[in-house]
Amino acid sequence: MSEFNLSIEDDGIAIVTWDAPGKRLNILTLNGLEELEGIVDELLLDKRVKGVIITSGKQDFAAGMDLNVLANLQTNEMSENNLQIFKFVMRVHKLLRKIELGGMDLKTKKDCTPFVWANPGLSAGIGTEIGLACHHRIVTDNRRTKVGLPEILVGLFPGAGGATRVSRMVGLMASAPILMEGKMFSPKNAKMVGLIDEISSPDNLIADAKCWIRNATDEEKIKPWDKKGYKMPGGAPYHPSGFMTFVGANAMISSRTKNIYPAAKYLLSAIYEGALTNFDTALKIEARWFTKILTEKSTSNMIRTLFINKNAIEKGLKRPPETKKISIAKIGIVGAGMMGAGIAHSAASNEINVVLIDKDLEAAKIGISKISQILDAGIKRGKINEEKKQEILNRIIPSSEYKDLNQADLVIEAVFEDLEIKNKVLKEIANHVDNKTIIASNTSTLPITDLAKTLPLKETFLGIHFFSPVHKMNLVEIIRGQGTTQSAIALAFDFVRQIRKTPIIVNDARNFYANRCIIPYINEGMIMVKEGVLPQIIENAALQLGMPLGPLQLIDEVSIELAISIASQTKKALGNNLKDPGVSDVLSVMEKNKRFGRKIGAGFYDYNERGKRMCFWPDLKNCFPSKKHQPDFAEVKNRLALIQCLEAVRAFESKVLTDIREGDVGAILGWGCMPWAGGPFSWMDLKGGHWVLNKCNELSKEYGSRFEPGKLILDLVKTNKTFYEKFVAMPDGKGS
Repeated sequence: MSEFNLSIEDDGIAIVTWDAPGKRLNILTLNGLEELEGIVDELLLDKRVKGVIITSGKQDFAAGMDLNVLANLQTNEMSENNLQIFKFVMRVHKLLRKIELGGMDLKTKKDCTPFVWANPGLSAGIGTEIGLACHHRIVTDNRRTKVGLPEILVGLFPGAGGATRVSRMVGLMASAPILMEGKMFSPKNAKMVGLIDEISSPDNLIADAKCWIRNATDEEKIKPWDKKGYKMPGGAPYHPSGFMTFVGANAMISSRTKNIYPAAKYLLSAIYEGALTNFDTALKIEARWFTKILTEKSTSNMIRTLFINKNAIEKGLKRPPETKKISIAKIGIVGAGMMGAGIAHSAASNEINVVLIDKDLEAAKIGISKISQILDAGIKRGKINEEKKQEILNRIIPSSEYKDLNQADLVIEAVFEDLEIKNKVLKEIANHVDNKTIIASNTSTLPITDLAKTLPLKETFLGIHFFSPVHKMNLVEIIRGQGTTQSAIALAFDFVRQIRKTPIIVNDARNFYANRCIIPYINEGMIMVKEGVLPQIIENAALQLGMPLGPLQLIDEVSIELAISIASQTKKALGNNLKDPGVSDVLSVMEKNKRFGRKIGAGFYDYNERGKRMCFWPDLKNCFPSKKHQPDFAEVKNRLALIQCLEAVRAFESKVLTDIREGDVGAILGWGCMPWAGGPFSWMDLKGGHWVLNKCNELSKEYGSRFEPGKLILDLVKTNKTFYEKFVAMPDGKGS
């Protein structure tokens, strides 16, 4: 079946409709590219055609390029492979340039067949780049309409002409939020920044496109860069103002990316070099830089983790296959605090009815007010309107009565992280629901099998660990207890997908997977503080690893008080088996000085009255005097990276984590673990097994057994395999 459909109407205007069969969103496949090439060639030869409208048969235009196409091109860095990628990119450039020139006589600048982009909703990546090649761009005022070029967010840049066209349309400075930040714009803002020309209503979209075609002058059919005397807005690189802009852009990119993500640097290089020449040569330059970014191993890893693996997980990679998909109609949540309110918001926003229970009705209503605040923030950002807010709130019933949980498909306990409190609440839930209702604990650390001991039915109990804040964090850990059935796991998976989050399924153990890796990262930061390593070195080393927050800032954000509570629970559970190289000493000092984190304005950092981070706590250096000789910066980075990665490996070795793909996706979505490298397992593959082993041996000798490599890494080095070669089937059939 065709992905692009063509009709030529009686008025001589052709309508090309993108409507990939069997897909919710259009993505450009090789087949689709071939079809569009044929249609454009046919239309440019047909003298009857007065103009062309490119639109969509779906409610959105396109979600971008099929990244599987790009992944298949990224086999290695050999020159033959580079040529294959370059030829493919130039093939796309050639198609879009044909649209842009419209068969125009290049000498007279006449006889151009105008193309209009008529976008009914969302458009990203190549979808927007097709629009940029058209002579006029119209989008609807639909609430879901968004336009942008978000490629930078997956380690790429807009390489199908997007970098060159946008920078030449609006100048380098104005193009920064479009190209370098990957923002998606509402219709109003898209017009303001110059991405589109016109806003229409859904009913008038095609009529308005036809109207423009009928009235377009020859001048309007020529792009600015195809006109004589074109000058780049804001100045080209060797123009005085342009020079300052390019220098500033270089500094800005270094500041934001810490020089870890190559895509932003390559993007700026493509724009800079392209601006020194004519448009067609600039496209070739862009294609070369795009080829270079595609041959970076880190780019391959990012695409693999954030697109291919994430999509596979969301489609049910680890979901129990023998169970039928379930649509959840009603859930109960016990605990209307920050987490409970966040879960209720996510469920109600996705058309699930919610009973929100707390100790009394007033406490439950406070939870509703928290949800209302989240929705108000959404209204300010233009995500929802007042009517949608009320619709969501109407789905949530505040209550203090457990009997209101009747007929719920799923009940989630979301009370304070304390074993006794949770056990008491779980007993009450079990007494008020039938045997078919799935009961879940939103615990971040407590073993599910321990919590299940107080319940009459172990089979219908599991863990569902949401991350804070729930409305912003997309990862959810589903934890299988010793007695949890496959059908319970399947229902939890379907619920998480219904609320549009990404589920990973892990086996039971204290701290599960994510917190098991986050805690050592935070702890390593505190151990270094005790050792006398300057906190500035610790935090900057983390940022230059690509972590969103340093370990000290992270514990401030999460709450030092919570860390003290978790440490106490862990000590109670593990007793003499708990190894502590100094964390408790640091936490003790923070507790004694009432430094509980950002929420009270005092942690490892000081904060002003608005909660803004100001500086490190001045007395920190008195409590933990600085070393005279500070460690090598690279060593600090390696400690912070390996401590997370080794714990991820241990989770996999102990079968808490059952798939390294879930490990990489969960690490990036859960705590922002080195996205540029594709997550912890991909980072270790990037560094190489021998490097990892040698570094582990060095660090374990210096700092203790927590850096010992373990059997799995030793085995990989012996067999000269990477994690992905050994544990994930490769396209060529390799891997086990």
